Amino acid sequence: MEQIVFLDRDTIPAHITIPSPSFEHQWAEYPSTSPEQVLERLENATIAITNKVVLDAGTLAKLPKLRMIAIAATGTNNVDLTYCREYGITVSNIRGYAVDSVPEHAIAMMFALRRNLLGYHQDIQQGVWQEKKQFCFFTHPINDIRGATLGLIGSGGLGQAMATLGRALGMKVIFAERKGAGTCREGYLPFNEVLAQADVLSLHCPLTSETHNLIGSDELAQMKDSAIVINTGRGGLVNEQALVDALRSGDIAGAGCDVFTEEPAGGDSPLIANSDLPNLLLTPHVAWGSDSAIQTLANQLIDNINAFAAGEPKNVV
Repeated sequence: MEQIVFLDRDTIPAHITIPSPSFEHQWAEYPSTSPEQVLERLENATIAITNKVVLDAGTLAKLPKLRMIAIAATGTNNVDLTYCREYGITVSNIRGYAVDSVPEHAIAMMFALRRNLLGYHQDIQQGVWQEKKQFCFFTHPINDIRGATLGLIGSGGLGQAMATLGRALGMKVIFAERKGAGTCREGYLPFNEVLAQADVLSLHCPLTSETHNLIGSDELAQMKDSAIVINTGRGGLVNEQALVDALRSGDIAGAGCDVFTEEPAGGDSPLIANSDLPNLLLTPHVAWGSDSAIQTLANQLIDNINAFAAGEPKNVV
């Protein structure tokens, strides 16, 4: 009988139903799991479910009964895939579940920043309206979406979905070629050219050694001073201190970040420390988290486990 252990069930909201696997099994779940608790909790597990709990080679070597790891997310950087391939542990992840949720979140950030909704909200809180003694006041620039240029870094499912929304809003959509590439694929523009043209730069690429700090002070300096940056990808794609510096110096007009270099972000995070800026919009890695997207994730998670148990694993990484 398969022994299934979900190490961090609280990464899925309690009101989301996780279907029961269709085969005979024993199920155990924990709200969260610290590194010190992993071995004890997976001692007899044949299938482990993890969203963000790290399963490295040293840990996996001590779990000889483990046959499958079902990642309850798309990202796989918390699992040592090389070890799993070498020792025959099947690893499956979740795909395509947030192609509506993430782009919609990025679009919401784009509207809020282009129209300076946060800045005006803060001004009203601080009594500026009463000081101005007019029926309205203009303390921040307000820019339309239609006609603006949307620069996209990443052309996978999320990048393409973002492009579809941008075009529907009347935006000019351009895709960036890989940074430093000698030639451009058809349909792409040089990386630096996209930086220079974009009114909105939105990141939808994975975090790798090549994309770490993809956007830093040099890149931000190449952008329009009216441009905004939106990162719903991974925190390490953007140098957080450089981003804050660019906002404060006026090199760019605004930034929206749903992801952070460290999560949860501490008080020493440049983004958290400057969260009072009227042109900095922060959310706690929830772009993926509409109810419909998370339910799709939960369903696919169990589908992956059922497929493995049936001898036909899918979404294998």
